[in-house]
Amino acid sequence: MRPIDKQRDGALKKSNLLTLDSGFEELVEGCRAGDQTARKTLYTLYAQSMLALCYRYTGDLDEAHDVLHDGFIKLFTHFTYRGECSLATWVRQVMISQAIDYLRHKKKFGNLIVNEEQLPDIPDEAEVAQTGSQLSEEQLMAFVAQLPEGCRTVFNLYVFEEKSHKEIAALLHIKEHTSTSQLHRAKTLLAKRIKEYWAHERKK
Repeated sequence: MRPIDKQRDGALKKSNLLTLDSGFEELVEGCRAGDQTARKTLYTLYAQSMLALCYRYTGDLDEAHDVLHDGFIKLFTHFTYRGECSLATWVRQVMISQAIDYLRHKKKFGNLIVNEEQLPDIPDEAEVAQTGSQLSEEQLMAFVAQLPEGCRTVFNLYVFEEKSHKEIAALLHIKEHTSTSQLHRAKTLLAKRIKEYWAHERKK
């Protein structure tokens, strides 16, 4: 079982209710036609949750805003949604793609190979999951954002997007083994950070 409960951003569940609303088709058609009111509605609906997603990938709030901005430009310029999935899922996919393109452009994936000897054992995952579940979602996401770029991206794709190592390797243009090693590294660093956090809290 993966160490962190695979929760989607809470706002996505709420936004999925649009599919049941009579204004859903009007919103989609409006965005497809370039209607500014429809675009503003869509932006307002998803901006907050998508900013949190972008921050998880970039680890930097300013960069997250850049990715969010460019993602919405891409989304509105090429509004290709055809109902193949929920609108929330489609918007999420666009933002993830934009975040990965941004990191690749910044050459954040240049040092992803880690020798097996450099990978320490992961602390007991059940213990990590238990202590991690006691953190607020905001604090946990902050720890994820603090991970190094390469392993943070692999961790996000594996844990939150439920991608396989084969899929991650194809997305990032890396080997499957590299994806596995980076996930191991992310888990180790995250477990260490959580342990340090609780040790500090107990001293208060």
